[in-house]
Formats: sequence, C-alpha cells, structure tokens
Amino acid sequence: MDTTPKGNRLHIALLGRTNVGKSSFLNMMIGQDVAITSPIAGTTTDVVEKAMELLPLGPVLFLDTAGLDDTSELSELRLGKTAKIFDRADVAILVTEPDVWGNYEEEVLAEMEKRKIPVIVAINKIDLHNPSESFIRTLKEKTSHVVPVSSIDPARRNYFLDTLKRQLLEIAPDDFVQPPSLVGDLLPPGGLAVLVVPIDLQAPKGRLILPQVQTIRDALDNDAAVLIVKERELPTTLSLLNRPPDVVVCDSQAILKVSADVSPAIPLTTFSILFARQKGDLATAAEGAAQIETLQSGDRVLIAEACSHHPLQDDIGRVKIPRWLKQYVGGDIRTDVSAGRDYPANLRDYKLIIHCGGCMLTRREMLSRMQQAREANVPVTNYGLAISFTQGVARRTLSPFPSALLAFERKLKQIRSS
Repeated sequence: MDTTPKGNRLHIALLGRTNVGKSSFLNMMIGQDVAITSPIAGTTTDVVEKAMELLPLGPVLFLDTAGLDDTSELSELRLGKTAKIFDRADVAILVTEPDVWGNYEEEVLAEMEKRKIPVIVAINKIDLHNPSESFIRTLKEKTSHVVPVSSIDPARRNYFLDTLKRQLLEIAPDDFVQPPSLVGDLLPPGGLAVLVVPIDLQAPKGRLILPQVQTIRDALDNDAAVLIVKERELPTTLSLLNRPPDVVVCDSQAILKVSADVSPAIPLTTFSILFARQKGDLATAAEGAAQIETLQSGDRVLIAEACSHHPLQDDIGRVKIPRWLKQYVGGDIRTDVSAGRDYPANLRDYKLIIHCGGCMLTRREMLSRMQQAREANVPVTNYGLAISFTQGVARRTLSPFPSALLAFERKLKQIRSS
C-alpha cells in the first residue's frame, strides 16, 4: 500500500454539493478521520488525497473535492481545482442527499458520460430520512449504480462499505482488475522455474491442463526458462542442475512428496496457489485456509468449482479434499459442491468456502465471488491452500508471497489464542 505510486492506483473522485457529507463519506470509507468535517459549507478548501488499500480492488487514491456549488470568495479557485479532478478520475462517486437532485448533479453526470468515466451515486444522510421510492427510481433511470448510505452510522459501516466495494468492482476499468503475473514476477530474467506436473487420470490425453500451460507461457513471457518433470523424477532432475531453480511449482496433490524432495532454501508453491493470487486476493484466501483450524464435526463446507466436468473416480473437489478435511478435523464434515457459473445464494449456510483455482473465470468474477463470501461473513480459500494446510505445509507454499504468509500467520495466531 505504501509503495504503490499514485499513477498505479485507481483514482476515485468524490464529487457533490457543499455540505452533502463528502468528507464524512471519505472518513467512513477509509475508517479514519483524515478529512475535516463541519456543518459549515465550504469546509473542504482544497482537494484532499488519501491513498489506501481497498480490497478486493487493491491500491486506490480517494480525491475529496470542494463542493460544486461553492459560493465563497475563493470558490472560483476551488472549483477550478475540482474541475481538474475530472482529468484524473478513473471512477467517480457523486454524493447527494435524499430527494435532492438538480443542475449540479446533472452536469456531473453529463461530464462523466462525455469522458466515459463510470459513476456511482451515493445517497448520503439516510440516517436523517430515507429517500423516496420515486427518487431512487429516477436515479436508476440515469445510472444503474445507486447506493443509499449513512456516513455517520458506525454500526452499519461494513454493510455500506461492502455494497460500495461491489459497485466499484463492477465499474472499475479493466486495467485495474487485470490479473497479476502467475509466476513471472518470482523469476529474474534468465531465471529457471521447475514445474512438477503429474500425469494421472485427470490429465487430458496428449496435452497439459490449462493452469500448467498458462504458467509455462507466463514464465516464457518474462524471459525465464521452464523445466517440466513428473514428481517421481524430480529428485534426479534437481541433482543434475548446476544451480538451484528460482522456484518450484507443483500440483497441489503432490505437495507433500515434493516438499520433502525440494530443499527449504528453494521457494516452493502450487499451481492452485498461483491462480489464487492471479485470479483473486491471496491474502484473503490465506486467512480462509487458517479457518480450517476452526472446523468441527458436522460443519458444512462449500466446494466451489468454476467449470463443469465429469467427476472422476478420485475427484479432487468431490473426493480428496473432503477426505483430507475429515482426517484433519477428526470428524464428519458435510460438503456440498457447486459447479459452473452458478454461485449459491445460501452462502451463510456454510462455515467455509473452498474454491478451485478459477482458471475459467475472469479476475473480476473471482473477486466478486470473494466479495459475496465476505458479505455473508463466510471465509473463503482455495484448493491449493486448503490442501497445503491439511498436509501441514501451508507456510512453505506461501513463503514466496510474504504479505499473504503474514496474513495467514496472523489469522492462525488469532484463532489459536481465542
């Protein structure tokens, strides 16, 4: 969060009339009092910038502006700076009040439409009175992104924040929802990745599965070399190298054997964990893996698959992961399977969601699924992390990703001390 330059952040402009609560809205969003608030119109005299990490979007920069209808002596200078924000904004949040809409708001929408900048209308101050149905209906005819909020209601902050995050995720430009590298950033130019690829019943005849192919391509795109081997041949292959590889990536089901064959000094992870990072939020998934520690006999777990496939005899999602969970917990764990593009509406019924790598989903879709789980207050992790945890090697497979490892360690310590 601290090192991401402004130019790489999603710029979110807060716009609206004076005294509609833009600064209070900003304070609510970031959970800190960084903007001065006052009932006196024109309190915000200059653009207030606040950089933060807004998961699941990532690094953002909020731009709190002077009121569009400022009539003070310095209004011309203030409004000039506010207008320049239009040049910087990637998305805009237009803050208004219940049943208050006029030329100022119409002008903002028109300007944003001309610039092709997506807009969320936040109806603030619903603690004072609720907006009328006709008002909301009128706004939804102008934009599909309308969110009623109260910026001074701490009890409902998380609810308002989750709703706004979902809306931001929907409208954020693709450039800010693009997936990070799979393995390329773990490799120096000219580096070497050893990929441990099992050839079993789930491997398609004559070809590799999509995650393996994409990992190979990503390494090549980043000017690195790839060595591919089956798990039985791994020790011999490593002994033939004149230097250690920069990273070893293996299938999640082989992690116990591979971790024993690979020196602790060599970074090791799994294909599924690489995809948990590229498609979603790895730190959140790591915290979700720690929640396996809280499972008890009789708990319900959702196994979520992004694609539909014919289940095999020893299917990883339907057979192996449920078996490993039961062995770890020492009791019966009830598992349901959701396959394809459909995502259950009854997420609150589950103690944990274990998602596949999501190679068939866009990052936006995966982040949306994780956000839905958060709103239902259900932890979510993925296949690779769940398997690593039940096999006792989660710290090892998270070691190439320090921030995710830290999130995992903190959550596990919190769970075990409670």
